[in-house]
Amino acid sequence: MAISAQDIQKLRQSSGVGMMEAKKALAAADGDLTKAMELLRKAGKKMAAAKSARVVKEGTIGTYVHADGKVGAMVALACETDFVALTDDFKNLAHDLALHVAALSPQYLSPEDVPAELVAKEEDIYRAQLKTEGKPEAMWAKILPGKMAKFYGEVCLLEQPFVKDDEITIRQLIEQTVVKIGENIKIINFSRLAV
Repeated sequence: MAISAQDIQKLRQSSGVGMMEAKKALAAADGDLTKAMELLRKAGKKMAAAKSARVVKEGTIGTYVHADGKVGAMVALACETDFVALTDDFKNLAHDLALHVAALSPQYLSPEDVPAELVAKEEDIYRAQLKTEGKPEAMWAKILPGKMAKFYGEVCLLEQPFVKDDEITIRQLIEQTVVKIGENIKIINFSRLAV
């Protein structure tokens, strides 16, 4: 099947990968853009996992202040080298993450950062809801993880849908950027202020 230049360009724009990677993904997906994007995401996840052990000692602070001046956010974003820290891609990611924090006000970085007592409280609430709804207790073990994933998607920065593209999470956005620039990236800290 012939892969069109327009499809390659569309995939490059939506994924941030190079031309040859986009072409290979489209060929592997028989020209299906959705399947090609999924293949790139899976490859990005593997690549990001492989690079996750690398030391991050450089970085930047991304900032965003809303137009009304009443909400602002800062994100400390780290990478491996000062060369990458100075690139527009890295600086734009830091800014987009700060904009996201200002918009969605996450409370924790990842599910591992949520206090155990809060997790237990949420699970108790969901169990009570399931009991009230009359769901069989045997089904709770299958339903509860989905409810907790939704909870984490509301309070954890890495699990939230990206404010500019709700098809991907912040974790996936970072993985895509790791693939694009070839270095490990980590959010060190974030803060949101509001008047």
